[in-house]
Amino acid sequence: MAAAAPLLANADPRASTAAAGGAEDELVVVHDVSWEAYETILAALGDRAGVRATYCEGTLELMSPGGPHEGRKKLLARLVEAYAEEAELPLSGYGSMTVRRRFAQRGVEPDECYVLGTVEDGGIPELAIEVIEKSGTIDKLSVYAGLGVPEVWFFKKGKLSIHLLGPEGYMEAGRSRLLPGLDVTDLAELMQREGDQTTVVRAWRAKLRERGRK
Repeated sequence: MAAAAPLLANADPRASTAAAGGAEDELVVVHDVSWEAYETILAALGDRAGVRATYCEGTLELMSPGGPHEGRKKLLARLVEAYAEEAELPLSGYGSMTVRRRFAQRGVEPDECYVLGTVEDGGIPELAIEVIEKSGTIDKLSVYAGLGVPEVWFFKKGKLSIHLLGPEGYMEAGRSRLLPGLDVTDLAELMQREGDQTTVVRAWRAKLRERGRK
C-alpha cells in the first residue's frame, strides 16, 4: 500500500477511530482524491481482507470492520441466502465486490450484494446490503443512486430498512422488490436473537417451512 501512503496524509484524523482488539470499526476519511488516485488505492489494497473503500466526488472513506460488524453482516447474508434456498430462487451473492463508475465519480464495496441469476464482471448488483456500525461522512444512498443499484438495505441499531430506487431517488419501503416474499420484520427479529449463527439460521428455516405448509 506504499503507493497510497502519500494520499492518506490528507486523512481527516477526526473521522478515524482506533479499534481496541478489533472490536470497533475503523474509519479513515481522505479528501481531494482524484479518480486516478482512488483506482491506485484500490489496486494497492487488492483483495486485502477487512478494508472497504467508498468514493464519492473526491472524498474517499476507508473502513476496516470490527468483529461485531462482520458477525452481523455474515448472519444477515446467511439468513437471506437461506430464504432464497427455501423459496427456490436463483439468487447469487457477490460479497463485497467493488462497484464503480467513473462517469458518476462513485465507487463502493457493500458488505454483501446479490442478483437473481448472475452478474457480469463490472456489472451492477440488484441488491446491496450495508451494516452500519459507524457512520461516515459520505451519503451512501447518494453513492448507490449514482451507480444505479435498484435496492439497498441498511441494518443499523437493530433496525433493517429497505430503500428502493425510483425516478426521484430512494424511497424507504416495507418490502423488498427483489425478494417480495421475505418478511422483513421476522428477519430483523432474528438478527437480534442470542446464540450462534447456525442455530439462528435453523430457526429461520423452520419458520419459513412452517409458513410454507400453511
